[in-house]
Amino acid sequence: MGQVIKVGMADLNICKSPDVLTTIGLGSCIGIALYDPTTKISGLAHIMLPDSTQIRNNSNIAKFADTGIQKLYDDMIKAGANRSKLVAKIAGGAKMFELSNASSPGTNIGEKNAIASRAKLKALGIPLIAEDTGLNFGRTVELYSETGQFLIKSVGRQEKYI
Repeated sequence: MGQVIKVGMADLNICKSPDVLTTIGLGSCIGIALYDPTTKISGLAHIMLPDSTQIRNNSNIAKFADTGIQKLYDDMIKAGANRSKLVAKIAGGAKMFELSNASSPGTNIGEKNAIASRAKLKALGIPLIAEDTGLNFGRTVELYSETGQFLIKSVGRQEKYI
């Protein structure tokens, strides 16, 4: 195993095999993993919100699904990833807090983040091959650039690879 590269909230990074990308504390946030199995170039974004166009102070492009996934994609292509080979996996998007006024569907930010992430991946033509989203618990993820495996860890739950 190579170096472990941490990705913070509203952050993204790429690496090559044998390095590992990790991000902690995915509650309503989404971790988007992009992977090219031929070059073993990997990317991980930790997005917090679905849509940069809805926010006035949106200078941090990694914070949003629409701009963060685009930047991750662009960085990976620049690094030599093959756009036709890229695949995606996502995790997070939990409903962390029950709000009494949020009983109507579609008000859950985690769900909106997941929907926006899927839509952006589809727009870029990147197949979403696995996901672990929703429910009400946080996740920590690790993306292994050697294999493309995406490890999901949650307190009190079995670790799993997707």
